[in-house]
Amino acid sequence: MNQPLESPGAQGMDRRSALKITAATLGVASLGAQAAPRAGSTAPALGSAWDKTFPRSDKVVHRKVSFRNRYGITLAADLYQPRGASGRLAALAISGPFGAVKEQSSGLYAQTLAERGFVTLAFDPSYTGESGGLPRHVASPDINTEDFSAAVDFLGLQPNVDRQRIGAIGICGFSGMVLTAASADPRIKAVATTSMYDMSRSISRGYQDGYTPAQRQQVLAYLGEQRWADAESGRYAPGLHELPFDAQGRIVTGTRVLPETLPANPNPVLRAFFDYYRQPRGFHPRSINSTSAWTATTPMAFFAFPMHAHIGMIAPRPVLLVAGENAHSRYYSEDAYQAASGPKELLIVPGADHVDLYDRLDKIPFDRLTDFFRQHLAGQAAA
Repeated sequence: MNQPLESPGAQGMDRRSALKITAATLGVASLGAQAAPRAGSTAPALGSAWDKTFPRSDKVVHRKVSFRNRYGITLAADLYQPRGASGRLAALAISGPFGAVKEQSSGLYAQTLAERGFVTLAFDPSYTGESGGLPRHVASPDINTEDFSAAVDFLGLQPNVDRQRIGAIGICGFSGMVLTAASADPRIKAVATTSMYDMSRSISRGYQDGYTPAQRQQVLAYLGEQRWADAESGRYAPGLHELPFDAQGRIVTGTRVLPETLPANPNPVLRAFFDYYRQPRGFHPRSINSTSAWTATTPMAFFAFPMHAHIGMIAPRPVLLVAGENAHSRYYSEDAYQAASGPKELLIVPGADHVDLYDRLDKIPFDRLTDFFRQHLAGQAAA
């Protein structure tokens, strides 16, 4: 079949009228190939309405912007600047979690750190949210790493940004991407992660590296057959990015990242994600985790491309890894800390779980993040 494959459309958009954000308010279609700007297209149509999951701050100036990565994909972003600031400032590129959009956690981080004096950019990764790229709902360890460098390109062109004082933050699954970007892009002068997930490791090896060699081969066989099915149907089927096994040793598949409703006695990790993405607290109609799924074949590339394999190349630039004391993902941050060289810090937040660091202002260590970037992005501002 020679015709282009299509991507799955929006799912799970019923019963959203009770939520504070609707597709009508956003002024755009929430998901689907037709609603998205094409790779290499001009800037997407970005509305001016406040469409975030957190309140707007009067301490910053906000505007939506767009820019291209080196693959020609147009990325959509929110630029936050401290109100009344002058001169050239330090700047931060921010993205994540995996399957989220800039109107969720990354935007909250960006706005809060802009209140503290940084120019910040929260962006939608390629193929997701308001950013371009076809098909929709694809993640790529290569292209999503490039997205961070493209964000640095954009920030470095702003007249009020000092190019020598740019850092980056990756949240959850985009922690691996930001560490990978920093290992090859020396313009990122300091890097931090929160609630780190190593998506290559998680997808290709399972939770706590639980896949057996036979199970890894079984997942790859499933992905290969799914590629044949997509090629024959002319559509990219939706699916899970992490594929668990049931008690009979069969791969568990699905067409949503999170269910419409919680099952009885849910796994605590599932409940934590559900309570953020599927509830008014964090729901957003453009978020894959809130409404739908990745393309089923998304995991294949993560088997072939390990994240932050060259983390030692970040040195002598500093790394800060933040994880919750009770986070199921804590071991990713601990292992990355052991692998990193040069200036590094592992900050364990007492009493916090993985999702707490998405939006709980009493848990996210913004004071430490502020001090870290002020210290390591310090210096005489450019003239």
